[in-house]
Amino acid sequence: MCAEPVLPESVAGVLEEYGQLLAEHGITSGEPEIHAWLVEVDHDSSVMVDGVRIELDTLLRPTRAGRLRLVAGMPCRWSVTSEDGSGWFPPDTPSRYDYHGRPYFHGDDIVLEVPCAPLTITVTRGMEYREARLELEPEPGEERLVELAPQRIYDAAARGWYGGDMHVHLNWAGDLVGTPADAAAAQHGEDLHVLNLLAGNVSGRRVYDREALEHWTDVDLPWSDATHVARMGVEYRNDLLGHVYAFAPRAAPGRYHTGFAGDADWPPNADGLRELRGLGALVGYSHPFRTPIADGDPPKGIVSPMWHNCAARELVADVALGLVDSLDVLTHASIPSTAAVYRRLVGAGNRLAVTAGTDAMISFTRSDNQSNPPGWARVYAQVEGELTARSFAAAVRAGRTFATTGPWLELSVAGHGPGHVFQARKGQRVRVTATAVGPEVAAVRIRTAEGVRAGAARLTNEPGRALDEPLIATADLTMDASTYVVAEVLCDRHPRTLTSTGYALTSPVYVEVDGRRVARREDVLWCLEWLDLLEELIRQHGRLAGGYQFGDHVSLLEQARAVYRARLS
Repeated sequence: MCAEPVLPESVAGVLEEYGQLLAEHGITSGEPEIHAWLVEVDHDSSVMVDGVRIELDTLLRPTRAGRLRLVAGMPCRWSVTSEDGSGWFPPDTPSRYDYHGRPYFHGDDIVLEVPCAPLTITVTRGMEYREARLELEPEPGEERLVELAPQRIYDAAARGWYGGDMHVHLNWAGDLVGTPADAAAAQHGEDLHVLNLLAGNVSGRRVYDREALEHWTDVDLPWSDATHVARMGVEYRNDLLGHVYAFAPRAAPGRYHTGFAGDADWPPNADGLRELRGLGALVGYSHPFRTPIADGDPPKGIVSPMWHNCAARELVADVALGLVDSLDVLTHASIPSTAAVYRRLVGAGNRLAVTAGTDAMISFTRSDNQSNPPGWARVYAQVEGELTARSFAAAVRAGRTFATTGPWLELSVAGHGPGHVFQARKGQRVRVTATAVGPEVAAVRIRTAEGVRAGAARLTNEPGRALDEPLIATADLTMDASTYVVAEVLCDRHPRTLTSTGYALTSPVYVEVDGRRVARREDVLWCLEWLDLLEELIRQHGRLAGGYQFGDHVSLLEQARAVYRARLS
């Protein structure tokens, strides 16, 4: 007998093949059962299963086991893989895989059993760190100490900026039950400063993690510390009108959703927003748009025809009425499409912060973006004083934010950053600077309501360039009319980008010429057309119990129309 084989995480697939082989040997009993097998492994790579010999040459390569002790000196994200791509995990640890199909787990000073074969160990800690890598082959029966730590690319907290993920679920269906310990390990392992765990329904009335919200309402979760704040929040959901995140409410709301399990698409989302804001919550629209949207596209293809697809249709009305604090431009939905709509909204005179909400789900281990670690995209907010839930929310409301899939991004308009309202004289020249840092950065651009005004690009694989060397774009802009100024980063493909599009975007600096708020006529008319299309969509496809419910929607849209029409003058 040789040493007991070490099975990879894909053992479920191996067992399925075992079952097929058993069937070939006539071992069947109606409903297949795999139970209490007596398995003996011989030197010739075969096993005796309930008295039947099965050859394993193509299924299993028995090898001796060794142990690794992984130490970084701080909580990190680890990946241990063998040459065939199999992942190896500590005992009692979920086998999670990211967007690229890479296995990962979180922690520090971790011991795990691995095969005595060539292995690759990588470690990182969220987007502020590089990845460190080591290749080794453990010795049988020995414990190998691996001391490996990632190095910083930038330190946001040292500059007074803290990164948050506004949309994470502890449990939302999935293939396991997410626990608070899982969330704590992920937040600290990713060095995610702010974690918003949302209670929300799936397709019926049941609200996942509602009990956790009610238990921990308006308090930091137990693993929070001076630079890491975790809170229970709410996802308010309607698939016709859009989904909303709420961060740090003082109490649980009376309503979590509309339009599910036979309920009407009523009242308008505005009612839920008012209640959540009355509870002190920071609110914003989540995963807004999946439909491809480019600059210049009319709103018709966005508002319809796919009506119950979670698109943020009521956003255009709610932001005009001052009911929304932010928009998750960085999301698992379409980042370019959401950015295009965002520019329309701020061009039409709305004040709206850029945020990020990944919709990462800790109860999923394999699900494209959903099984990514929380914080793979984040909103960085410039906080005044110490980090708390309230100080972070205040910074977002003030628009002192940028959102990113990895790069650090700074914007200066005459020395002022995002969220500032800059009063300019007609014809005044203003210096604008945008600075980006990160190995994936391909270009940084300066935009106003009129479009791209300046930029700087980096040659791919530019020889001799340090990964952390800033890319800077500057421009001297003449302010002839009120406008907004934002900076954005375009990215090359990079392994640390855990979605299809690497991107970063600041909230605007608002430039008011002669005291007038920006209200670009083309953008205002675009928003008015959107509201007309939304009214018709609700008329045709809204699940409503009576005319008075439709009347409530029309009343909300009329209030928003009045705001936009006033801006045309």
